[in-house]
Parts: sequence; structure tokens; C-alpha cells
Amino acid sequence: MSEDRRTHLDLFSGIGGFALAAGWAGFETIAFCEREPFPRRVLRKHWPDVPIIEDVQDLDGRDYRGTALLTGGFPCQPYSHAGKRRGKEDDRHLWGEMARIISEARPRWVLGENVVGLISMGLDEVLSDLEGMDYASEAVVVPACAVDAHHRRDRVWIIGSRNVEDTQGNRGRQAKLRRQESSRSSFSSEDVPDPNGGRFKGGEKFNRQPKQPGKQTCQGRHLMRHCMERPERWIIEPDVGRVAHGIPDRIHRLRGLGNAIVPQVAFEILRLMR
Repeated sequence: MSEDRRTHLDLFSGIGGFALAAGWAGFETIAFCEREPFPRRVLRKHWPDVPIIEDVQDLDGRDYRGTALLTGGFPCQPYSHAGKRRGKEDDRHLWGEMARIISEARPRWVLGENVVGLISMGLDEVLSDLEGMDYASEAVVVPACAVDAHHRRDRVWIIGSRNVEDTQGNRGRQAKLRRQESSRSSFSSEDVPDPNGGRFKGGEKFNRQPKQPGKQTCQGRHLMRHCMERPERWIIEPDVGRVAHGIPDRIHRLRGLGNAIVPQVAFEILRLMR
């Protein structure tokens, strides 16, 4: 598989947030991995030609060797402050499976996502594993309000870039510089940039405060179709009451949204991957 195709393998796919962002950034999603039935229905509806592997333990990364991008919002329950924070003792601790697939597939880029509770419980392990697989890696906290969403939703974004050999057998200059900078830090929790700092990878500036609602650009059933076409900065949700009647699969939809990434944030990172 040639990296020139800008292909994308998506783990823990949920309802397709990473696939949306990857498509906006010019990547072609070639496979999903998702175990829950309702998210798989959403994926099949919007990406009918993309295969879905149901169990991450059944996915052989060698089948996708050379893919350009691998993404995954691996389960957050072992680290979330809303849970018991059992870490590796939780059977939903699946970073090890994601690391295995990365080592087998050897993607050019890796983008992971998790809750901020990971910083004190597993981020050092994640970054160390990536470095051990010869990836220059770093982590940054970016909230949803950085892309004008009207809620905070702090999340840790983990970025890995595979160190590659150029035609003279030397490390690629950009990857080498990243590696050298990474080696100067242990990437402990204090190393992750504060989301209030207004700073992001590459020196780009983000507006950390939500803006006032603007004109709504699409509604209801047109929302997904519109979002598939272009990465809107943010689309304001219609004003609805808290009690909703007659909405099919309402609980499954809410759960899918709760587990989803904010694709507009992922896009801001993925568009820098060349």
C-alpha cells in the first residue's frame, strides 16, 4: 500500500468523527474498526463501501501496511474522572491493541484522542510506546471551544510522526528535528500545553472562547450531508427542549455523540500532515 494515496485506517471508529475530519483533509478512509451495533449502522450509511472490522483484537495491522494515517480515540473509561479510573486493571484498557496495530501497519502518521484524565494515568506510556516504535510524538490539549463550539470538552490529542529514511539513508530533516525536541522532555503531565494558553502545534493561534451564535447554515436531515462536504467551523444546534418524544434511537444517538470526537478539532491537526 502506497502512502502517496493518503489512505486512512480508523480504530474505535464510533460514528465516524475521524473519518469526517480525514476526508476534509484529503485522506481516504479504507477501513473502520467498531464493535457497537448502532455506530456501525451510522458508518454503513455514510461510508457504505468501507469495510468494518468489529473487534480490534481481530484486526491484523499487516493487512494495512503502509497506510498514510492511523487514527483512534481508544476507550476513555479507564482514565475518565467520571469513572473509577482503574487504568490497566479495566478490561476496556485497549491502548495495547492500538499500539500493536500501529507496530504492524507502520502508518506515516498517528493521531490518537482521549480524555484529560489520561495525562496522569497513561500518557507517558503512550508516548513512550510510540517513541519505541520510532515515532516522534507529542501531545496537546485542545478543547472543543477552540473551534468555536459552545462547550469546553477538553481532550488530549496524541500526534505521532514515523521517522523515515530519505534516499541518502539519512533521517528526514523534519522528523529528525521533531525527534530531537521530543527527546528533551519526559512528556509528563506538566509538559502538555494548557488549553487556556491560546497556543497550538506550529505556532498557530486558536480562539479559546466560544463566539456568539451565528446564522445557522443547515438543519435536521441536511446536517450530515452538509458536513460531509465541507468542514464548517461550527454549526449551531437548533433550540430544542430537554424532553424529546418520538426520536428513533435517541439514547443510542446521545451515546454516539458523547463518545465521539469533535471532527473540527481533528481537522485542524490533520490538515498539517503532509
